[in-house]
Amino acid sequence: MALAIIKIADDFDMKKIAESGQCFRAVEVQPNIYRFIKLNNIVYIKKVGEGKFDVSCSNVDWEKFWVDYFDLNRSYAQIRQYIMNTCAGRPYADYIKDALEFGKGIRILRQDPFETLISFIISQRKNIPAIRSSVELMCESFGKLARTQYESINLFPDVQTLSYTSAYDLASLKLGYRGPYVRDALDKISHRAVDLEVLYDMPDAQLLEVLQRIRGVGPKVAACVALYSYRRLNVMPIDVWIQRAIEEDFNGNNVFYEFAEFAGILQQYIFFYKRLGEKGYWLVG
Repeated sequence: MALAIIKIADDFDMKKIAESGQCFRAVEVQPNIYRFIKLNNIVYIKKVGEGKFDVSCSNVDWEKFWVDYFDLNRSYAQIRQYIMNTCAGRPYADYIKDALEFGKGIRILRQDPFETLISFIISQRKNIPAIRSSVELMCESFGKLARTQYESINLFPDVQTLSYTSAYDLASLKLGYRGPYVRDALDKISHRAVDLEVLYDMPDAQLLEVLQRIRGVGPKVAACVALYSYRRLNVMPIDVWIQRAIEEDFNGNNVFYEFAEFAGILQQYIFFYKRLGEKGYWLVG
């Protein structure tokens, strides 16, 4: 596979990233080989040693594209330490320590805003396997075919392609009540009522407000897009798992904003731990 061997000294666990709930097309295509996609860029990564990875792209492409995608210019080890220092002495410190250790290796990805928006509109009231299935069906139905050394795969369809779909086409994706939400998003984006590129330069509150002009996009979906595409690390989505953590583990208090600019990252650790770690659902390997 190798076009390049790269070194990553910081937290980086492909399995945990793929299962962290922030992306729906990252998968293990063969034992210890993970595939990640952004737009028409596809990379396969295999761990070949401690901190050493075989990647299917050149060093130039890795530095130009994937370093930012995986947020590799930021130390997540230092962020974990900051979170531990901040919660020291608080009654929930041990719980957060367990979550950080369990989720060590997770990173916040820089995903495409359009794909993230549509994916999280689709995600409402669905579990992660169901979301993956719906997203893949959309890609298979309308995405361009790409062939790699491992597979033939359809890319996520662009705004223009999906905008040309009919009501029948969207209904074939089994989106249910989410279908009109997707249509509204397509209409607003294609007519620039919501400009996803302009959002990069907006302050957090305005970014979230503009996203919520789309039908079916509430605070949670808007926060997911802000965190996973625009890398607003202080923005934290509150889904059923995080609400449960607030009620069960933080005595009903939303403590996340005590962690300032890293509230969104802490949310990701807690979400991952609450969903997979507490009851031993995660299989190490």
